[in-house]
Amino acid sequence: MEAARVAAEDVHRQHMEAFRQLEENRFNWKTSPDAADQWLKDLERIFDAKTCPAENKLAFTVYMLTGEAEHWWTNSIRYAKEVEFLQFTQGGKTVTDYAEKFKHLSRFYTLPLDEEWSCWKFENGLRGDIRLMVAPISIQDFAALVEKAKVMEKMKNEVEG
Repeated sequence: MEAARVAAEDVHRQHMEAFRQLEENRFNWKTSPDAADQWLKDLERIFDAKTCPAENKLAFTVYMLTGEAEHWWTNSIRYAKEVEFLQFTQGGKTVTDYAEKFKHLSRFYTLPLDEEWSCWKFENGLRGDIRLMVAPISIQDFAALVEKAKVMEKMKNEVEG
């Protein structure tokens, strides 16, 4: 029991040290491509170790940008991701993959997202065959809509298989 506690504290200390190192080495535009790649890998490793929720990863990463890198992000990438979100549809993805990417991209949308609009956007991006099954139900809760779409996709696959 004591050994597990000591090991957990040691891991925590290592993570905090990694955070301190990243804080000291914020990403700026002058960093080499190899160093930038390593910086991102280090961030991902820390996020995974700390079980950082996906919705917090972007905010923390942006916080770590400085100078030209921060300016580039706010004026370029964010706009491109917002456009990607607005045009995003399920296509050949499973409902699960579509929902995950939808939630990821929705973070870039600059207007407030309410539940009704999120449901409308998600539903209209579903493949036609699944949308035909889900739309008549008029679900206004995003999590419930995603679950119902998964069920419909599974039923459709079972019938076709």
